[in-house]
Amino acid sequence: MGDRYDLIILGGGPGGTDAAQAAAARSMKTAVVERSHIGGTCLNRGCVPTKTALHAAEIYRQAKNAARYGIEGGEDLRMDMAAFREYKENTLETLRQGMLMTLKKSGVDVIQGEGRLAGRGVVKVGDETYEADRILIATGSVPARVPVPGVDLPGVVSSDEMLAFEKLPEKLVIIGGGVIGVEMAYLYSSFGCSVTLIESLKRLLANLDKEIGRSVAQILEKRGVDIHTSAMVEEIQRGDGDELVCIYEEKGEKKSAAAETILIATGRKACTDGLFAEGGAELAEAILDEKGLIKVDEHYETAVPGIFAIGDVTGGIQLAHVAAAEGKNAVCAMAGEEPCVDMAQVPSCVYTDPEIASVGMTADEAKAEGIKVVSKKYLMGANGKSVLSGQERGFIKVIADPESGRIMGAQMMCARATDMITHFSQAIASGLTMKEMAGIIYPHPTFCEAIGQVTGE
Repeated sequence: MGDRYDLIILGGGPGGTDAAQAAAARSMKTAVVERSHIGGTCLNRGCVPTKTALHAAEIYRQAKNAARYGIEGGEDLRMDMAAFREYKENTLETLRQGMLMTLKKSGVDVIQGEGRLAGRGVVKVGDETYEADRILIATGSVPARVPVPGVDLPGVVSSDEMLAFEKLPEKLVIIGGGVIGVEMAYLYSSFGCSVTLIESLKRLLANLDKEIGRSVAQILEKRGVDIHTSAMVEEIQRGDGDELVCIYEEKGEKKSAAAETILIATGRKACTDGLFAEGGAELAEAILDEKGLIKVDEHYETAVPGIFAIGDVTGGIQLAHVAAAEGKNAVCAMAGEEPCVDMAQVPSCVYTDPEIASVGMTADEAKAEGIKVVSKKYLMGANGKSVLSGQERGFIKVIADPESGRIMGAQMMCARATDMITHFSQAIASGLTMKEMAGIIYPHPTFCEAIGQVTGE
């Protein structure tokens, strides 16, 4: 029998580790069980490695086009994938060690292995059994596969494998025009790959502002990406040699796209496989719904008292910062406290070039709900920092209540948008008006001075 804890957390991603630190700060004896590297999907296969690669791609693209700034020699650049992988792995290991050190300083135990629920308050890790007053499930999600023939062929990969290549593919087909698909299209087209992007909906990034989806498509097409929307994939076949052929229907016409690699970027599903130990069928039936998601109440507690769940595994918004916030709030609930994080405004970010960020309501959403708003837009072509740094087309759009001027939402497509969106998150949460935001002094020349412009008279 292993140690007994106040709280055992299954999953060492952002949700699990933030919850662990919050619990330790409340003097709970806490353990995190992680079957792979600490940091979960976000740090090891998702957010961080992808953004590391996108950062490298941005540098590469800027260097290739450096002649516009009077810097010669950019045309001789090449991408060394082995050196990049080394840089990426060093970056990830630095972050892993930092996270482990933080948990250790907080007094949190990290147990390596696959944690399985063996009953209420009981977790099995290998041959060891641990007991806890409470258990928090934070096992995240895994890539979802499209149900079409051929998805299991060699060369058909998920986002988990996309950054493990020894060499760049010459041709790449991406199925899915959401955040993952669009980011990967930017990444590989920047490195000179021939990219075809296939999306079943009418536009890319369909959950964001319409103008953002249109602008993204225009920039990607300018960079050579072949985009097909309202297109349904029917089959993946083995072609000549090492090539794969993606068969799809677009506007009633059968079409095909060939490449040596096909990326399935059609979303993620809850990771509950292997969550229950032998004999745990009754427990699984109590906490899982028909889709395999874990059902929780407003305090993140399941139907089984003492078992909580947060993040992707519950079917909510699949973002690392959402899981982290839910982890903190779940611990607050366990401690009998009010939520410590306001979940009303969740910013969404896409790390393309230019970056995309959104928070609050869009004008279309307001119209659909019958809410009157005023909308203001500022084109970043008038922003000095954007011009001097050679940025692509971009804009900031803000909507507000027409009577009070209170800000209700913002959409940004410009350099540093993912950093600047927090200004609007804070404004919405604090009930700030356009006039109040415009009344702040913004340094010049900066990207963020555009906030003062869009909210001003």
